[in-house]
Amino acid sequence: MSVYKRKGSETYSYDFQLGGVRFSGRTEATTKRAAERIEAQKRKEAEALVGEERALDAPATWGQAVTRYWREVGQHLKNAPTELEYLAWLTNEIGKSRPLIEVNDNVVAFLVAKKRQQKDSRYSKRKNEAPLIGPRAVNAAVPEAIRKVLTRARKVWKVRVAEIDWSQHMLKQNEGRVREASKAEEGALLGKLSRGYDVAVRFAILTGCRRMEILGMRWKDVDFFNRRFTVTGKGSKSRVIPMTVQTYDLLWHLKDHHPEVVFTYEAARTRKYGDRKVERGRRYPLTDSGLKSQFRRALGKTDIEDFHFHDTRHTMASRVARRTKDLLSVQKLLGHSRLTTTQIYTHAMEEDLRAALEETESPTENPTIALQGAGKALGAKKDRG
Repeated sequence: MSVYKRKGSETYSYDFQLGGVRFSGRTEATTKRAAERIEAQKRKEAEALVGEERALDAPATWGQAVTRYWREVGQHLKNAPTELEYLAWLTNEIGKSRPLIEVNDNVVAFLVAKKRQQKDSRYSKRKNEAPLIGPRAVNAAVPEAIRKVLTRARKVWKVRVAEIDWSQHMLKQNEGRVREASKAEEGALLGKLSRGYDVAVRFAILTGCRRMEILGMRWKDVDFFNRRFTVTGKGSKSRVIPMTVQTYDLLWHLKDHHPEVVFTYEAARTRKYGDRKVERGRRYPLTDSGLKSQFRRALGKTDIEDFHFHDTRHTMASRVARRTKDLLSVQKLLGHSRLTTTQIYTHAMEEDLRAALEETESPTENPTIALQGAGKALGAKKDRG
């Protein structure tokens, strides 16, 4: 098994070749045994994907096309492990030997319908309670993934493919979902998180930073003198965020915990994870898998419903929009490239406007008499003047 740890990483990565094609990525596992199980699953997915494609031949079958797509594009994507999962499932369903021209509207419609019946794998430990895969995930796994392969086949490899009406297969997504935590929910959640993880989640609520932005923060990114810090988000784009008093205090109390990484946890007991030892009382960098599992575990101990880590970002943005009435400030804080993306937070400003309008919805019992009385009083005041 070819699993290994990158320098400075707490989790294992995998890297292997199959049919001359490279497959690599992170397992998010902290033990070698768990990482090897994940790598074995990735090998099975890779075996389902790899076809008989030859470099100079135009692909004629789905298997040949998807192998060539992976070689030229897929393996280099930032989300390569997820892309591998999508393509492997599609190849298993479509079949390697199916002619590429036969991947048409009927095939796409059938696969979309089948994917919609699958349970969300993130809830694998609670299969009976797991919800079905959401529209966004279905779109990414089926029509969008197939379109990438067929578009490259048509434009780059000059292969004839079926004309597909993609708009008929894309499920409607709830683009405007904004879930904001109440103060009571915020307190309940933070109270159930263990040491270190509670600080990271509180920082997320205070700043609106994404999970990976938080995990990627280093002390070189924190400027206490100018009261600001830098995070690197989607597309490797960096943005500078000013520190509030609360953010400053939170980061200041963390500064002596680790020489390089900002967010860490304190080990509650001494353990051995394969060849790695974690000692009680020492601090170690938070990992993505650790933060996700601790967050889900803490939620399970509360009555909070329909709340995800990304909703901490919605919470901050809604609060800032409500207080400042300035979407441009919210856009800058969140790092959105387009203001239209930020406009989902206009609800926060509309709530205040609605409250103001409701203040005018309690008229006097007889408005005409009241106005006449006010007029007489004003006239009397002028006569005295």
